[in-house]
Amino acid sequence: MFWTLISVLLLIYIATMIYHTYKSLPEGIAYQSDVYKVHEIKFYHDLTYKKGDKTVHELKIFDRINEIIMDADKFIVLDMFLFNGYYEPEQSFPPISENLANTIIKKKQENPAIKVVFISDEVNTGYRSYQSKLLSELEGNGVEVVYTDLERLRDSTPLYSGVWRMFFQWFGQKGEGWIRNPFASTAPDMTARSYLKLLNVKANHRKVVATDKTALITSGNPHDASAYHGNVAFEFGGPIIQEIINAEQAVVNMSEPGIDLPDYDREKGKNSGQYQIQYYTEGKTHKQIVEAINETNEGDEILLGMFYIADRSVINPLIKAAERGVDVKMVLDPNKNAFGNKKAGLPNIPVAEELLEDSKVKIEVRWYNTGMEQYHTKMMYIKDEEEATIIAGSANYTKRNLEAFNLESDLQIKGRPDSELMREVEQYFHRIWNNKGGTYTVDYEKNKTKLTPLQRGVYTIQKFLRMTTY
Repeated sequence: MFWTLISVLLLIYIATMIYHTYKSLPEGIAYQSDVYKVHEIKFYHDLTYKKGDKTVHELKIFDRINEIIMDADKFIVLDMFLFNGYYEPEQSFPPISENLANTIIKKKQENPAIKVVFISDEVNTGYRSYQSKLLSELEGNGVEVVYTDLERLRDSTPLYSGVWRMFFQWFGQKGEGWIRNPFASTAPDMTARSYLKLLNVKANHRKVVATDKTALITSGNPHDASAYHGNVAFEFGGPIIQEIINAEQAVVNMSEPGIDLPDYDREKGKNSGQYQIQYYTEGKTHKQIVEAINETNEGDEILLGMFYIADRSVINPLIKAAERGVDVKMVLDPNKNAFGNKKAGLPNIPVAEELLEDSKVKIEVRWYNTGMEQYHTKMMYIKDEEEATIIAGSANYTKRNLEAFNLESDLQIKGRPDSELMREVEQYFHRIWNNKGGTYTVDYEKNKTKLTPLQRGVYTIQKFLRMTTY
């Protein structure tokens, strides 16, 4: 009887893992828009760097987001992952989360008729251990707040999530927290049940703002401890805004049905201009990244700025591109810190070593010279003689981010290499690669770290078992 019970539980466990790893996604998730044309796209970046002995912070993205909110007339839709002001007491950061909340509230008070919907992740409530102060304030001022139902998504850590779904999910998360919050000691404590949910490592990782006038896609979070991170953003207008709203409606429908997002007035924006633009979410981004790399030829250029790179389905095409004569340059975060906590350099340090070895050093890597901040950018720029392509947004180049486990938002832009936007993005890369006007990056050798056999073993086992946070 005992072994029969064990066998039945094992079969249920295996079936649970398989189903929730490969199950169909809710309708509208993994969205791909039509191709649109726009005349103008604006590029913004945040950078922290050294200029002599001085640390310089160039922070532009959330200043612009606040302006976008104040300029809106009819509606504002935001989808943001991290949205809180928690960090260690000995640290100090700009209050970008509170500033954003105050801007939204001010706009709502000035224009009570404007429809505002804020979609976010349960990470901001400690996975339902406590209320989000900022999101509660927004709700109290007439903003419709949607917490993403992460359980509807596929499981990226099936060995753990299979156990969680069988035995722990039924108990909920609410209660009196008693476990230290892993994100910051100043954040409220979490319940054990919430902590167990956190270990599924799932997220609505999107960073999107859309209004009746404009839209912006970014890699940055309105999170105080992330304020000094290196990030990028792109702003654009036109009918593609409706596509973004469609993708956000899918998240609302799977999380809190009954909230209808507003429609964009397509008559306000023309589908014409010098840039081709297309919007992707989740696994659709993956396909476009691989295709863009595979289409490069000898003499073309790939410039990559990335927080995490680990997925072999992207790494292998990059190596092959370098082998056929494409100039591949990467600026990577060394993955040495996360909000003041030291990290082991995973995954970028071992992956960078593999990239150099497998490409016979044809791929060039420089590390962003991070301090307490991260180089949080996720952007690829590809150029040939006639066309340049940008793919940027929220998705890191990892299995979790690219293969429809997390919710992600990315933009593909095509245009002539000599167009204003393409020149700006290329100049951005060359500036940090060549340390123009400051120290942004350091040589590969600076962070070259041979993993010990134990570290290498742990890294390999983690990858195989998919028990990672990246």
